[in-house]
Amino acid sequence: MKRREFVEQLGIGSALAAAAGVAVAAQDHDGHADRPVSGPLANATVSFGAWQVGTVDAPLDRTTGPALAPFAPNHHALVPFNVTIKEGGAVNFVLAGFHQVVVYAPGKTPDDVDRSVLLPIPGAPPVVGLIDDPAGRIYRGVDPRLLSPAPPAAPNLLSQDRVEVVGFTTRGTYLVICAVNVHFADGMYGWVKVVR
Repeated sequence: MKRREFVEQLGIGSALAAAAGVAVAAQDHDGHADRPVSGPLANATVSFGAWQVGTVDAPLDRTTGPALAPFAPNHHALVPFNVTIKEGGAVNFVLAGFHQVVVYAPGKTPDDVDRSVLLPIPGAPPVVGLIDDPAGRIYRGVDPRLLSPAPPAAPNLLSQDRVEVVGFTTRGTYLVICAVNVHFADGMYGWVKVVR
């Protein structure tokens, strides 16, 4: 074999070894999927509730007025209603107010959500609570009952306004709801479609 042929084969072999090393590094380790995801479908942002602006005569001033739901007007919706991401991508749920993110596995519909078991919310009427339907539930976010009602939060506490970033590794269409039963009843749910 000529020296040049040997060097060329070595170059190809090195490239394959380097590619294999990258593939091994991108595999799950310690239960984490660390494969890089990029491009326009790598992530999406969903507003999970929104504070409504007031008027010139009655502005919403969360500095001097009520800083938390339900005392301040809050739009109970997921905006946008439908998002699409790649496998391995994430959705940034930007929460405004007293809400809880719950994600169900593909196949679950809003009509399938069992609203009969409620976790009580202190100070709320008994008919208002957090939906506790575990059937098909694959993610349940921070319990809003444990959060500081308004910024600034006490040390080591989150406020109602926060971001929860949820990763999706498997293709399918996932139902996402607000577990506050009266918000869900008002249509506070949406969909995450995960594609190849």
